[in-house]
Amino acid sequence: MLRQLVLVFALPVVLVAVWWVTSAGSQDVYWPPLRTIVEAFWEVWTAERWTGDVLPSVLRLAAGVALAAVVGVALGTVIGSYRRVRAVCEPVLEFLRAVPPPVLVPVIMLFAGIGDTMKIVVIASGCVWPILLNTVEGVRAVDSVMSETARSYGITGVARLRQLVLPSASPQIFAGLRQALSIGIILMVISEMFAASNGLGFTIVQFQRSFAIPDMWTGILLLGLLGFALSVLFQLAERRVLAWYHGLRDATRGSS
Repeated sequence: MLRQLVLVFALPVVLVAVWWVTSAGSQDVYWPPLRTIVEAFWEVWTAERWTGDVLPSVLRLAAGVALAAVVGVALGTVIGSYRRVRAVCEPVLEFLRAVPPPVLVPVIMLFAGIGDTMKIVVIASGCVWPILLNTVEGVRAVDSVMSETARSYGITGVARLRQLVLPSASPQIFAGLRQALSIGIILMVISEMFAASNGLGFTIVQFQRSFAIPDMWTGILLLGLLGFALSVLFQLAERRVLAWYHGLRDATRGSS
C-alpha cells in the first residue's frame, strides 16, 4: 500500500518542487512564483466562490456526463447488437464524431439559449462519442459461446441484455466513461467562457481580463486538482463495480 502511494505521488511532488524552485525568483508578471499563487489560492477560493463557481461547474459536468452516458450506452448497445443498424449508422457517426464540440457552441446557443442547458448539452455532445464507440465495441465483443449458451437456456430480450451483454461490455463502457470525464472537464471550461455569469471557466477568464494573473493561475491549479480528484473517485467506483472483472484478470495473471 505504501509503495503504491509513493508511486502515485512521487512524480507530482517532484514536478511541484521543480515548479517552486524554478519560479522562486521570477519577476515575470505572467509567470509568478508558485509561492505567490499558493498564497493567492486561499484568498481567492473562499466558501462563497466554492458555492458560486465551483459547485455549478461540477453539477453541469455531472449532468453532461450522465446524459452522455445514458445516450451513449443506449445507442451503442443497439448499434453493436445489430449488424445492419451498424452498417447504416457508421458513416453518420464518423461524420458527427469528426466535428469538434467547441465548434457547436454557437449553434447550440441558438437552440438552447445561454443558460445551464446549453452548457450541459455542449458537455454531453463531446462526451457521448467515447462512451458510444466503446459500448459498440464492447457489445460486439461478447463471447459467442456465452451468447449461444444464453440462447440455449432461453435467456433473451431484457434478461439477456442485463445478464450477459451489459456485464460483458462493462469494462469497455467504463473505459469510455473515463475518457468522457476528461473531455467533459475541458468542455465544461469552454462552455463557461461563452455568455456565462459563473463557473470556473467564467472566473478564470475574468481574472485574465482584469490582469489578476496570480488569481488566474489559482483557477488553473484548481482545475487540475478537480480533475485529479474526479479521476480518483472514478477509479474507486470502477474498482467497486468491476470487482469481478479485476478479480478475474488478477487470477488469470497469477495462474500464468
